[in-house]
Amino acid sequence: MSMCLRGLGLYRGAMSRGRFLQPLKNGKSFSVVSSPSVGAYLAKQNRTLHSIHDRTRAEITERSQLKSARRMVVKLGSAVITREDEHGLALGRLASIVEQVAEYHVEGRECIMVTSGAVAFGKQKLTQEMLMSMSMRETLSHADHTRQDAGTMLEPRAAAAVGQSGLMSLYDAMFAQYGIKVAQVLVTEPDFYNEETRRNLFTTLSELISLNIVPIINTNDAVMPPMFIVDQEVSATGIKKGIKIRDNDSLAALLAAEVHADLLILMSDVDGIYNKPPWEDGARLMHTYTSADKDLIKFGQKSKVGTGGMDSKVTAATWALDRGVSVVICNGTQEKAIKHILTGRKVGTFFTESTVDKATPVDQLAENARIGSRVMQNLSASDRALCVNTLADLLISKQPQILEANAKDLDEAKKSGLAKPLLSRLSLTPAKLESLAVGLRQIADDSHRNVGRVLRRTKLADGLELKQITVPIGVLLVIFESRPDSLPQVAALAMASGNGLLLKGGKEAAHSNRALMELVKEALGTVGAQNAISLVSTREEISDLLSMDQHIDLIIPRGSSELVRGIQEKSQHIPVMGHAEGICHVYVDKEANLQKALKIIRDSKCDYPAACNAMETLLIHEELLSGSFFADVCNMLKREGVKINSGPKLNQLLTFGPPQAKSLKHEYGALECSIEVVKDLEEAIDHVHAYGSGHTDVIVTENDSSARYFQSHVDSACVFHNASSRFADGFRFGLGAEVGISTARIHARGPVGVEGLLTTKWILSGVDHAAADFSEGSRKWIHETLPVE
Repeated sequence: MSMCLRGLGLYRGAMSRGRFLQPLKNGKSFSVVSSPSVGAYLAKQNRTLHSIHDRTRAEITERSQLKSARRMVVKLGSAVITREDEHGLALGRLASIVEQVAEYHVEGRECIMVTSGAVAFGKQKLTQEMLMSMSMRETLSHADHTRQDAGTMLEPRAAAAVGQSGLMSLYDAMFAQYGIKVAQVLVTEPDFYNEETRRNLFTTLSELISLNIVPIINTNDAVMPPMFIVDQEVSATGIKKGIKIRDNDSLAALLAAEVHADLLILMSDVDGIYNKPPWEDGARLMHTYTSADKDLIKFGQKSKVGTGGMDSKVTAATWALDRGVSVVICNGTQEKAIKHILTGRKVGTFFTESTVDKATPVDQLAENARIGSRVMQNLSASDRALCVNTLADLLISKQPQILEANAKDLDEAKKSGLAKPLLSRLSLTPAKLESLAVGLRQIADDSHRNVGRVLRRTKLADGLELKQITVPIGVLLVIFESRPDSLPQVAALAMASGNGLLLKGGKEAAHSNRALMELVKEALGTVGAQNAISLVSTREEISDLLSMDQHIDLIIPRGSSELVRGIQEKSQHIPVMGHAEGICHVYVDKEANLQKALKIIRDSKCDYPAACNAMETLLIHEELLSGSFFADVCNMLKREGVKINSGPKLNQLLTFGPPQAKSLKHEYGALECSIEVVKDLEEAIDHVHAYGSGHTDVIVTENDSSARYFQSHVDSACVFHNASSRFADGFRFGLGAEVGISTARIHARGPVGVEGLLTTKWILSGVDHAAADFSEGSRKWIHETLPVE
């Protein structure tokens, strides 16, 4: 491609002087190229251009590769261009689409647009003109009726002639905001049927692309409607060279194939291809489509504003796909649809012949999980316990296969330069697997206290008894990073609580997660619930999962504070249980045993500094600064390799000492902490509330009264006395394992085990009771509390 015309496409008045601006290779500045003949220079550059038919397409077989598309055709349907009331254009929507196309064009992609809307725009303008020409009496007395008549009286060809110029003026003004030139190309039957005009058309498109101009193409509806057929000659391979041009979908497909586009985006007013009309029961969006799926689709009616229906879009898409063009059919009214498509998001329906993206859709996995959950919750407690115990046994018996898979992950992680703390989280060892198995057996032993447990019984009236029982929440989505040992822990908790489960692990543990998931499936198979738990492919974007509120009931993120906070911010409709930060405190009271304090501080900070329950801030009573304790603490931490920062109050008291912390509301997650001084117990509590995250906070003191006061007034999920913050853990609490730690003020706080994954339902048993019986006085309320069985 000619370097003088690519990039931002600056091509100015210097041309008349035999000079023009040429972007340098860094793409940020321009140099002046002199030539005695601009025409000769351009001719020389054009000879180096690849023909529009000779370019090599990007290899795209799955969504993640769409970002590599360099040449794309974007087709805007009438339903996207026009407003819902069909009176005029949807200007805001159109401006958003233009902005996205402009952004990709400026970054160097080649964009072609196929647009509808001329007839609709023309009808609006002509209707206004006709109304203006009517008598004042007609306009005032029959406004609504007249407007309707005016619209139906209009000849579509005339409307197209009027609307086309206005539509192009609108595009020209919108793209001009980004410094981009556009060109209108109107086509009719001879342009495709006649070999000479066909060649001229694509030569023109090639020239426009080489000049960094966005071609905007439409059928010339002022001359003839787009209902013609181009050459249907069959090649030696049996594939038809042409396609019936009945609408702008087929026109866009033909153009995409002819210009060797990498990607064709067909925008309409529906989310993509459904197996049946979206308004019918059982309709399911097909995120991925291959030619083998056509017989599975039942098509509905065509759009009321366009000429093409969904069947024509599928025909056009599959035709283009046969010729090497990747295709996505999407809802053009969706915000940032083009950007989401090119970033690999699961938007619309992606057409491919690859089986890579033909894995079971996530919404289907979620429905399978819901069905599997119903199987699990109706099993006996002993059967659920058997399932968990089987998984525990498999962790030991299949240890060689698990460690072999984990070794592959560790090898790839080391080559990619993964940080040492993350490598530690990623690593599985025989000791870790043994510990996992022990925890799982704890879960199994407690399974009789889970699903179906009666919490309350009430005799409402004679013969009318109400019970409240525990039931699973439904379908859980657990997103975790680095730690593959999370997978069997969370799976066992889901089994014991009867929940369906989707697991989304980090790509760095892909081999380990797959190996562990095979064991989970094997364990579920013993009770006939293989599909209750599934591992979501890494190709699924988290943002796609967060929008599945119809299928997922609760999201539990486990990982970095950035991951958790991001999910909490992005999930608008699905509840999120977890904690974004673990800013844990240890407060050493003036009445503390200082040897105990040193031991607790060391364990809280140094046992596993990357854990969310590790100490981040040490609070010391001011009276302890006068002795040797402060020096002893600092020396002990330094021996352990801990970097120390001082709080503002401590910093003022020290002539020489640790540097001041940038913030006391910070989770280090490493061998680093802050130390601050407080004057008394109340100030320690106030500090925890001001800077803590509600995770775990500790008091070290021999004064039981002070300890009780601290524990009752500190509003955190876990508050300890004379014990390390590292005890905030599901296994150490005797829960067997934890699905995560919650700092939210909901039913589950702190380490969340099986009970945190249960909700309740009410069971009412009567004889022939009716509410009217009580209002009429034939029956009386009792509301007697009964003993729980």
